[in-house]
Amino acid sequence: MAVNKRIPARNRRRRVGLAWVLGLVACLLAAPMAMAAKYDVVAPGGSHDGDDVEQPIEFPHNVHVKDNDINCMYCHTYARRSTVAGIPPTSKCMGCHKMVATDKPRIKALTEYWEKKESPPWKKVSDLPDFVHFTHEKHLKTLLFDREFPVEDVKEVCALCHGDVENMTVAKKVKPLNMGWCVNCHIENKELGAPGDCWKCHK
Repeated sequence: MAVNKRIPARNRRRRVGLAWVLGLVACLLAAPMAMAAKYDVVAPGGSHDGDDVEQPIEFPHNVHVKDNDINCMYCHTYARRSTVAGIPPTSKCMGCHKMVATDKPRIKALTEYWEKKESPPWKKVSDLPDFVHFTHEKHLKTLLFDREFPVEDVKEVCALCHGDVENMTVAKKVKPLNMGWCVNCHIENKELGAPGDCWKCHK
């Protein structure tokens, strides 16, 4: 005959309390490790306050990145495999905007370009001199993929050089992006393999 042994209420409370404490300790231990993985790249100081670059259509990054949680690499598809991040083709925009927000003035302007088989004449915001050989692919490999940083959080990696784009409407240059700024970043992050050789950037 089976005997139904019940755990006294006091012991049950003790077990629940112990499980809660162990769970809290695990969270407290995991949080610094997660924070370390997330914020161990040191972004150099300094800012840039120049003229805004006027675009043919005022593209709202905040609506796309922050409100709709669209990954930077979805639109800037070349960033992970090329020197440049790339401007999305109009066909990518229209993949959504044939149906989404079609009554908005910006989308009407975009649709006009699409119907004329033209791309809006977007202007560069974070432009570098031709003698600087910067590659998005290498930086994303080092700062994102090699470190197994969550791909859905790539905007935090992009923000190191491009600033808080998710809270911008039209993108604007907010970091100096000059030689001293880049060199400081490489010095601060040399443990990640950031090179100090001039020929890595000037070939």
